[in-house]
Amino acid sequence: MTPLEKLAKAKRFDMKRKPIPQRHYLRPLTWLLSYPEVWLRRLKIRQRGMEGIRPPFLLLCTHMAFIDFKVTTAALFPHRANYVVAIDGFIGREWLLRNAGGICKRKFTNDLQVVRQIKEVLHVNGDVLALYPEARYSLCGTTAVLPDSLGKICKLLGVPVVMLNMHGHYLNSPVWNLKKRGVPIACDYFLIADAQETESLSVDELNERIRSAFEYDEYRRQKENGIAITFKKRAEGLHKILYQCAHCHTEYEMHSFGSRIACKACRKEWEMGIYGELGASKPAEDETALVTEFSHIPDWYEWERSNVRREVEEGTYSLDVPVMIEALPNARGYIPIGIGRLVHDMKGFTLETEGLFLHKDVSSMYSCHIEYEYKGKGDCIDLSTLDDTYYLYPKEKPFAVTKVALATEELFFHAKKTSSAEPDPIRPL
Repeated sequence: MTPLEKLAKAKRFDMKRKPIPQRHYLRPLTWLLSYPEVWLRRLKIRQRGMEGIRPPFLLLCTHMAFIDFKVTTAALFPHRANYVVAIDGFIGREWLLRNAGGICKRKFTNDLQVVRQIKEVLHVNGDVLALYPEARYSLCGTTAVLPDSLGKICKLLGVPVVMLNMHGHYLNSPVWNLKKRGVPIACDYFLIADAQETESLSVDELNERIRSAFEYDEYRRQKENGIAITFKKRAEGLHKILYQCAHCHTEYEMHSFGSRIACKACRKEWEMGIYGELGASKPAEDETALVTEFSHIPDWYEWERSNVRREVEEGTYSLDVPVMIEALPNARGYIPIGIGRLVHDMKGFTLETEGLFLHKDVSSMYSCHIEYEYKGKGDCIDLSTLDDTYYLYPKEKPFAVTKVALATEELFFHAKKTSSAEPDPIRPL
């Protein structure tokens, strides 16, 4: 049996099964798995405007690291919740996650079934629904793209909307190097809009409140609060997000080691200080003095975004790369498919291999999910349909999955700007 025949015969994850209210006998287990680490990290919960707010309500959460789920459990205590979880989270533990309140979702797909399940949780079971609308760990410690359709979802549900803005999780374990740094954590737990306001406010007004509630900058917070990270390898992996040299503008030649990030093309180096700021530590070959282009890491990241935006606006953005393909039809595990070809350009994503063709239009994805060193196999991009998720590992050519993520967002913005078409209201779920 060929890999594609195996994929065709594989039973798909049952997305239609009704969400299970978190089993009472599993609640002590969720507390046991959550509280030791949140106590170790000295969690502080700052609560405001929550007087009289009881389930059902929609809880919107920032997303930076796995500990997010543990902090959410602690903040909600003693209330139970259902959580929207990506399908890879169910691998090998579907029964446990379903009974602990998990609702499976394939990322960046137009899935009406998830909307029905969310309404079931809120309107039938009367519980909390926890949603992480950034849909991936923050790449550089700042807010990811939030779609306009969030406001539409809030109006559709008609329940209070509550925010859990978590702090310190990214600094403690950044997505580009998950080694924990021992940083204290905190969260702000507050009301965005009550049920009456979700009805009376316009979608734009709700979105404005949501975006304001989601604002965070981990590196700015680190500097302002004097949070020292003395971990000697604190910069290792930073080149995953800072893939373009700020001095010579060369792409894909950055590397990092210890507390430094450097460019192989111009030989320039920067030191990451204990308070998260960058400073030039070795001049480039064409420099006579040390010049720090960006001391604030998110500024460097946004500069890369501006360069990608320019390529999109000029119509020159394109990626054509061979990829190793793995498929995830269900929670039993990955099916290796083999080598294929991934094209990402002004028309969107196109994945091809013998017997398989997938196209994702620019307007269908406001962002995409990427992973760094995923399962020890390398950096990857994942694309989903309602039935399958494909994990794509670029091979041979130099690349940066971070640029692919930025390009996906900028292509969506560009298409939205040049078209009157609005994104479907269920896309962010």
